[in-house]
Amino acid sequence: MRFRFGLVIQLRLHMQSPFMKTRKLIILISLSLLSLSSESFAQSGTCAGMDIGRGGDLNGFIPFPADNAWNTDISSMPVDPNSDNIIAFVGAGSPLHPDFGAGLYAGSTIGIPYQVVDTTTQPKVPIKIVAYKTESDAGPMPVPPNALIEGYPNPDDGDRHVLVLDRNGCWIYELYRAFKRNGAWQADSTAIWDMTIDEQRPYTWTSADAAGLPIFPGLVRYDEVFDAAINHAIRVTVPVTREAFTPPASHWASSETSQNAPPMGMRMRLKAGFDISSFPPNDQVILTALKQYGLIVADNGGAMFISGAPDERWNNSELDQLKTLAASDFEVVLMGTVYTPDNVPTGPSPVVSSFTADPPTIMAGQSSTLSWNVTNALYTIVSPEVGPLRETSVVVKPTVTTTYKLYTTNQYGRTTRSVTVTVH
Repeated sequence: MRFRFGLVIQLRLHMQSPFMKTRKLIILISLSLLSLSSESFAQSGTCAGMDIGRGGDLNGFIPFPADNAWNTDISSMPVDPNSDNIIAFVGAGSPLHPDFGAGLYAGSTIGIPYQVVDTTTQPKVPIKIVAYKTESDAGPMPVPPNALIEGYPNPDDGDRHVLVLDRNGCWIYELYRAFKRNGAWQADSTAIWDMTIDEQRPYTWTSADAAGLPIFPGLVRYDEVFDAAINHAIRVTVPVTREAFTPPASHWASSETSQNAPPMGMRMRLKAGFDISSFPPNDQVILTALKQYGLIVADNGGAMFISGAPDERWNNSELDQLKTLAASDFEVVLMGTVYTPDNVPTGPSPVVSSFTADPPTIMAGQSSTLSWNVTNALYTIVSPEVGPLRETSVVVKPTVTTTYKLYTTNQYGRTTRSVTVTVH
């Protein structure tokens, strides 16, 4: 776990239960008296250092590189010249709404849940894609049989997101409208994100989110608020978006053409002069992030609804105080290029010069090595059985004759190749 010393720790201890105070004090005393192993420090802030389980603590790890759009400090960037008109279009009086919290609302948890898995123990399983297959990433994916669906324990017919973080491979797996049917997972769309690079989905493609963005890095999580720092932008929805997107988004979900409608991917931030000193400490952490990293428009929905993960440690009364803010307390950050149907970027898809199996024919119980040579790709998936890979080969051991498909993707599209391993 990551530790912060000084006044912040003292304040957090003061606000916790006696059990939590004792636990934290023991940890802090241990840190003062003992020298932790280099291995413990090596895992801090890495994929491998994430805690396994539902809502696992990331222990300081921040997905994607420091220069990624989600992790960029935008506090000093210029204001967009059309900011006032865009805020008015969203609804200047619309209150900020934390769409996460503790407990249940209408029988469902509040927020978008996630789980961290260890793929040495959590097997990858097939995912049936039923709606946006051509814009989705093929499985398999390490989705647990009891993975939390957005709205659990009684998910409705809404977005039903499922988010899974793989701490071994450093991948995020995200599903939109996920259902368990006859013991198997299916989803309307899927996306796999490499947390080690600045991955960009193909332009005009969706993801598990309408903007073609990853969902997880935009969630407010209790573990980071407890650690007194949110070091990334926060996901936000607005009622109507424009038929346009601006990076890091890749997809629009609207037919609205008004120049005042926010495009997907647009960034807003809390105005620097907004006084946050009267808010509770946990709220101040969120509000500070809204000034420093801001909001990224990711979907159509409630006006100024910011996303977070459900957690029984949230204080809903404190979160409700955030609703005293309105859209007029925010400003739009200067946008880069805004892409519409008239100027979508184009370029070459990845090139697959070879995809082979050696040997192509095996006896039952034997293995074969799949190898490929790919250029101009951001990420590669082999399906079935394998999943995303950064390597250029993988050993497979099919029990029956199997056709393997290579999916290799960049910002302009996807190239696929197939090879069959025959089993006698």
